Amino acid sequence: MSLNIIVLAKQVPDTRNVGKDAMKEDGTVNRAALPAIFNPEDLNALEQALRIKDSNQGSTVVLLTMGPGRAAEIIREGLYRGADSGYLLTDRAFAGADTLATSYALSMAIRKIGKYDIIIGGRQAIDGDTAQVGPQVAEKLGLNQITYAEEIEKIEKDEIIVKRRLERGIETVRGKLPIVVTVNGSACECRPRNAVFVQKYKYAKTPTEQRDTEQNTFAELFKTRPYLNLNELSVADVSADVTLCGLSGSPTKVKSIESVVFQAKEGKTMDSSDSSIEELIKELIVNHTIG
Repeated sequence: MSLNIIVLAKQVPDTRNVGKDAMKEDGTVNRAALPAIFNPEDLNALEQALRIKDSNQGSTVVLLTMGPGRAAEIIREGLYRGADSGYLLTDRAFAGADTLATSYALSMAIRKIGKYDIIIGGRQAIDGDTAQVGPQVAEKLGLNQITYAEEIEKIEKDEIIVKRRLERGIETVRGKLPIVVTVNGSACECRPRNAVFVQKYKYAKTPTEQRDTEQNTFAELFKTRPYLNLNELSVADVSADVTLCGLSGSPTKVKSIESVVFQAKEGKTMDSSDSSIEELIKELIVNHTIG
């Protein structure tokens, strides 16, 4: 059975390096001040999509990402691992989007792409930690959804069987296709780059990147190798309402970001005797560290 799979992926600022310049005055993230990486749980989602492709001949994996021009690197990273193509949703009108505006833009892009059986993405992005975009996309498209997926176990006929990891334990559920699935970070890590795919797609670029290439060095290459032409979509291309995109479509406003570093103020040395351990436990209870 061949399946059309769309992977929602995001290029995010590396929040392990948050500093005083991490946020602009308008409350949006200053992405230029932080290194950009592939959102970790989206890589887990990509691996699940590639496994479906491996076990279902004729299936295709398409990446969809929203962001500035440099976010095309996310598509290339997907291609290096086995994806077939990708779309960059980019426009100044998308800037500053919260989860509501982001899910609206992505849902409009998915409608534009058209063919899909499974839409899969990470549970949440590390720059927001909301876990809202996937479920909101499902709602806007009127699709079934399964969240907190750890493993896609089987697809048979028009049903998908998924193992979910929740705080209270693990459960296995079924869902009807088409469906949106969001994947936990506890799922299998994404496979590494494939050297053959790196050589094949290393010159893949969006139309904007092609125009910016010095003297259009690879113009002939893009004509003779269509797979190197990455898709680029604007607000107009997906027929989106500008008032529902970006800052204008975002009711959520960030007031401040703080970097908190926990440091030990004092230390205590103890031996392994029962009396020392009992004394420590009493001390922790008295100062309300535990209990």
